[in-house]
Amino acid sequence: MTAEASQAGSPQDLAADGERPLHIALLTYKGNPFCGGQGVYVRHLSRELARLGHRVEVIGSQPYPVLDAGAEYAHRLGLTELPSLDLYRQPDPFRTPGRGEYRDWIDALEVATMWTGGFPEPLTFSLRARRHLRARRGEFDVVHDNQTLGYGLLGDVGAPLVTTVHHPITVDRRLELAAADGRWRRYSVRRWYAFTRMQKRVARRLPLVLTVSGTSRTEIIEDLGVREDRIHVVHIGADTDLFSPDPSVPVVPGRIVTTSSADVPLKGLVFLVEALAKVRTERPHAHLVVVGKRPEEGPVAAAIERYGLEGAVEFVKGISDAELVDLVRSAEVSCVPSLYEGFSLPAAEAMATGTPLVATTGGAIPEVAGRDGETCLAVPPADPGALAAALSRLLGDPELRARLGRAGRERVLDRFTWARAAEGTVARYREAIARSAATPAARPAAATASGVPDARPAAVAAPLTDVDSHPESRATC
Repeated sequence: MTAEASQAGSPQDLAADGERPLHIALLTYKGNPFCGGQGVYVRHLSRELARLGHRVEVIGSQPYPVLDAGAEYAHRLGLTELPSLDLYRQPDPFRTPGRGEYRDWIDALEVATMWTGGFPEPLTFSLRARRHLRARRGEFDVVHDNQTLGYGLLGDVGAPLVTTVHHPITVDRRLELAAADGRWRRYSVRRWYAFTRMQKRVARRLPLVLTVSGTSRTEIIEDLGVREDRIHVVHIGADTDLFSPDPSVPVVPGRIVTTSSADVPLKGLVFLVEALAKVRTERPHAHLVVVGKRPEEGPVAAAIERYGLEGAVEFVKGISDAELVDLVRSAEVSCVPSLYEGFSLPAAEAMATGTPLVATTGGAIPEVAGRDGETCLAVPPADPGALAAALSRLLGDPELRARLGRAGRERVLDRFTWARAAEGTVARYREAIARSAATPAARPAAATASGVPDARPAAVAAPLTDVDSHPESRATC
């Protein structure tokens, strides 16, 4: 953010809650708004916080966030790039940087971790963020970390810290281990998810944690060991202006739409493909459009080939928001087949368009989708037969589709909007600031021989096995 933007506005101006506007540092180690929930969260939350009258500086690494800098609040919203070595970028993921790219010991740590099968970004971003924040001590009222949970964020970061944990990544680890074939693959998964040990250690020491659902709250307590009194639920939501009904968009008979990463077992796409094969025995026009990358191999690719569905399953990626919304509007049915979700933005967004939803009961999905037969059709996870029955029922019943579509949108408007999410988040910011003001000042960082504060927490001395890893990067989606 420029100095001019930082100074814009009168100090007498009040935020929407009638109190002093806050200057917020919003951290995200991955900000891609088109692949994964972290970038979506940062994009929409930052916009709504700015609309409420606060100044938001998003501090992020590659892929950098895309912000919605609307004219009426552009001076309150900015992006600071905190570059990594971008080791997982396309078209050369897992690249080895040139000698001239190394800037410091954090870069060396990043490469060494990748070379040993690791995924270093949560740790290395947290170290860079800590150094950056300490250099700007006193500029921010609050620091909001978006699930980095790295060692660098322990201790004094120059302002009270609030952390969002969407769901414990230990859940992903368990599901991927269950789906892994062979000793080498299981070792690879364990190595990739070694960073969850770091995240457990960090989470237990955090003063205030936000999460997006009651289900995630329970799992954070159980899996990460965070104290109950430190965790608060603030539901996220859909952009209900963008994701809205539009009768002018023609509905394509038999179209089912889902958003899924095909190579991630917890998304349950393979079960939806199996269900589609069953549906097509009675409804040959039924077809599936997947918003995500087409798999070249693996369970989903094998299922498409096994059931002869090559012409009935289409994958699309890299589409704009407007194209995504029209795609969902064009479907007779939207589907969330996940084995687990910490919230499920795709469910909320589909419901917001008025498209009827079939969803599993995995994780927090029922909190979003609502009761079976009232706002959606709900089925057990990992059950292609139940999924096929629900899809066939909706495809064959236009009155049920219309009723569920209306009720689904009403539910989202009532409970799950980004404006509500921002208001709830600001309330927790103010709680963290008040708590910090009542607490003795943090001990200053130890100085190095040069007199410069040392950004390295003692925990970084732990072996690299506590850092991170995985040979198949999520960054390739």
